[in-house]
Amino acid sequence: MKPWILGFRMLCLILWGMAWVAPGASATRYPVQVTDAQGREVHFDQRPLRVVSLVPSATEILFAIGAQDVLQGLAIHDGALPGAQCLPRVGGYFSPSWKKIRQLQPDLLILAGIHEKAAARAIGPECRVLTLETRHLEDAHDHVRLLGRVFDRESNAEAVIARNRETLELIRAKTMKIPLAERKRVMRIMGRERLMAPGDDSFQNEMIRAAGGIPPHWGETGPVVTVNRDAWLRFDPEVIYGCGGDRQVVEEILGGAGWNEAKAITGGRIVYFPCDLTCRAATHLGDFVAWLASEIYPQVFADAANRIRPEQIIGSRSLEIDLAYVTNARVVTGILDDFPNKSLIIDFDRPQAIVSSLEGRRTGVVTVGNHYSPPPCWAPGHHLGLDQVRNRVYGLLGKSAESTSFLFTGADMDHLSVQQAQSGDTRVFALITAGVQSNAVRMSQDTGSYDEPGTINIILLSNRALSPRAMTRALISATEAKTAALTDLDIRSSATPAVNAATGTGTDNIIVVGGAGAPADNAGGHGKMGELIGRAVYAGVRKAILRQNGLIPERDVFQRLRERRIDLYPLAASTTCDRGRKGSDLAAAVEELLLEPRYAGFVQAALAVSDARTRELIEDSSVFESWCRSIASEIAGETVAQLDQVSFPQPQPQPLEQALRALFTGARRRLSGGGN
Repeated sequence: MKPWILGFRMLCLILWGMAWVAPGASATRYPVQVTDAQGREVHFDQRPLRVVSLVPSATEILFAIGAQDVLQGLAIHDGALPGAQCLPRVGGYFSPSWKKIRQLQPDLLILAGIHEKAAARAIGPECRVLTLETRHLEDAHDHVRLLGRVFDRESNAEAVIARNRETLELIRAKTMKIPLAERKRVMRIMGRERLMAPGDDSFQNEMIRAAGGIPPHWGETGPVVTVNRDAWLRFDPEVIYGCGGDRQVVEEILGGAGWNEAKAITGGRIVYFPCDLTCRAATHLGDFVAWLASEIYPQVFADAANRIRPEQIIGSRSLEIDLAYVTNARVVTGILDDFPNKSLIIDFDRPQAIVSSLEGRRTGVVTVGNHYSPPPCWAPGHHLGLDQVRNRVYGLLGKSAESTSFLFTGADMDHLSVQQAQSGDTRVFALITAGVQSNAVRMSQDTGSYDEPGTINIILLSNRALSPRAMTRALISATEAKTAALTDLDIRSSATPAVNAATGTGTDNIIVVGGAGAPADNAGGHGKMGELIGRAVYAGVRKAILRQNGLIPERDVFQRLRERRIDLYPLAASTTCDRGRKGSDLAAAVEELLLEPRYAGFVQAALAVSDARTRELIEDSSVFESWCRSIASEIAGETVAQLDQVSFPQPQPQPLEQALRALFTGARRRLSGGGN
């Protein structure tokens, strides 16, 4: 077996172990009968063992309740769940590949109403079907409980429901004090070339109400309705939010004359969240409502008078750092501003000199650390300022600012990576948190727009006494290793993902601790200390990104296209389809092609060639152009001399545009009755 294949399989096993949740005490007694969204009674004599899920919220629930071991296939949007990276993809939510699903031989297919008719034609009677639809927030709890019964994870399911209800009640208590006259009009924006929004009966408007906002009333129901300018201005939203490609409607429509008179536009109250939260009511329902509420009312959440929970330490777990001068290392959880905050704390037996990229050079430090604030604390924290947040964190932990140096992050401390590198009797420890999906940048190319604490945070310790020279040189060694990890993962710049790989997040920070032991004066790449720093940081950054964002080098091509903001459906709509076919048919055909390793590899090669061409490392790409025509001809079953034109909303590197045009051209001709 090839080494890389063996390594990938080993990684899949590791991911699976990371994602596994121990089942609670079983309460399920088979047979079990449940009622799905179609009103069907679905009977189970035993726990299903081969499940394909086309519903992202259901997939998320299965992972949360510890039932992911039954999954055999997922939709292409579920790849970032820890442990899901290695599962087969069966196409998109709107156009699943029934061929791929049949090949997996599921004994249960979880789907939505839009899949019903096609599933009835494509799936045999031996496979049961369970349809789930989320129309209201309460459906989220019902789905968790239903799947808990079906998969013998009832106690885990009830724990998920209880956690969500507790958070929703907290937000209700925090926002109920806001007078009606001070409540904000809030709107979820959607769309690309026209403004759209959830209908009046959508659970997304219930989310706004749960967050203390006032949602719009359009007089129309349904998952999505079109909003004209008059209706937009009548509602006059004070806060708007969206996700993913919704930025396009803000840039191309809402910034235009007339539209830009709304208070949300004039006041700059535009917020973007992960689509996994905005478009889903599942296991993170309470988390999203809390985050949304904090963005709507940051001053209310920052005001001490509105706190509900007492500020206190509620948990602690120890870490093993085998250095003589480290007396205690732990991650402490405490309630701050009503939400669980988590702090990495490392105490020393003697004062240390440190170099911090956040605070500069300091002496007399007896504690270093890294503090995580959850999303509902971010906007209030910006309102308060870093100095006030720092003082409040130190107060909660019983630390003094004179002898303590912390970094601050939005990456969960549960995803902390602790790495050790050793050569002979020299040891280096790197403790790293990382998140790269919202503010990754490429230095020298992207505009600096933020001034905030770190996202990739690194704390370095060793069993050597580093000189001031070695400490500052260690900053460079660690930074180079961090960038190498991002490069090898193909992390893209958040601002310019089409053309730029990221070199960092723009808010990264490092603490180097002076340490104790034999003196060391060199921490550069040609010295042993620099080598060990590089090894530990590289491994730690990759592991932290895996835990926080679920990104691995082998992630599927759909994920890598999304990271470059490429959506196949708008691209398909820009082409001409024959015989009355819709653009969605063409997009579905291209999705089906990309499920095949050959064509996925073709696009992955195009991504690599594109980066090389952008960096001016390739002078003549005519060979690649010939390959594109050959691929188009292979798909079409006839010779293709010229590729179809495809309109890209945002310019892409020429090789990638050509590769996608080849797929669309071949698929269009095949649909139109080409040579095959």
